[in-house]
Amino acid sequence: MMARKTWRRLAAVGVWLLVCAAPVLLDAQTVTAPKSGAQQGAALTPLPSSQGVLLDRVVAIVNGDLVLESDVDEEMRLSAFVPGAVNTRQQAIDRLIDRTLIEQQERLQPVPPVTDKEVQDDLDELRKHIPACARFHCGTKEGWKQFLTSRGFTESELNRLWKERMELLRFIEIRFRSGVRISQQEMDDYYRKTMLPEYVKEKVKPPGEESLAPRIEGLLLQQHVNQLLDAWLKSLRAQGNVRVLRGMEDAP
Repeated sequence: MMARKTWRRLAAVGVWLLVCAAPVLLDAQTVTAPKSGAQQGAALTPLPSSQGVLLDRVVAIVNGDLVLESDVDEEMRLSAFVPGAVNTRQQAIDRLIDRTLIEQQERLQPVPPVTDKEVQDDLDELRKHIPACARFHCGTKEGWKQFLTSRGFTESELNRLWKERMELLRFIEIRFRSGVRISQQEMDDYYRKTMLPEYVKEKVKPPGEESLAPRIEGLLLQQHVNQLLDAWLKSLRAQGNVRVLRGMEDAP
C-alpha cells in the first residue's frame, strides 16, 4: 500500500485541482498516463483512452487522498478473508473512505508497528475459520496458496494488506479501548438478557457468569469501541472534505 499511498499523494495535487475546476469532466473520464515524454506534465490529466494508457479511475477523494477503482476491487476481494463482511461495491467504498480517514489520523499519532510474526500468527489462525477454505485444504501450504490465487492475491500481497489492517485495529484499540470501563451491572445484564436466553433456546445448562466473565467483558468492550468509532468517523467526515464520484454525478 505504500506505493499506492505515494501515488495517491502525487496524484492528489493534480487531480484535486481538476476536480475543483471541472468535477463532471473527471467523473466522466478516467485517469491515463501519457505515451510520450513530452506529455509527462499532463500525466494526471483526463485523456481519451486512445491518447494514453489507462491507469485507474478515481471513485472518491478524502481530504486530498484518492480512493481508486482498483482499491475497491481489492477491498471486495479482501472481504473473503473477513468472515461476515458484507460485500457490495458501495459498502466497499464506504469502508475505504473510513479506512482512509483513520489512516490520516494514524499518521498524526503513530502506534507501535505490527511485527511480521504477529501478522503470520493471525493469518495462521484465520485460515482455520474461513468457510471457503475447506475445499482448498488451507491447512496445507499449497492449499492456502491456491485459495489466495483464487482470490487474486499472492501471499506477500495478503501479508502486506493484513499488516496494514492490524495496524489500523491497533490504532483504534489504543485510541478508544483504554478509556472504556465496563461496569459489573452491564456484565450482569448481558449475561442475564443476552447469553442465558441462547442457552435456554438450545436446552443446554448455562455455565456460571464468572466463567463467562472474560468473554462478556470483551464483547461489551467491542460494542463500546464500535460506538465511539462510529461517532468519531461521522465527526471526521463532517469536518473533512469527502467527495464520492459516481459516473456523471458528483456526490458529497
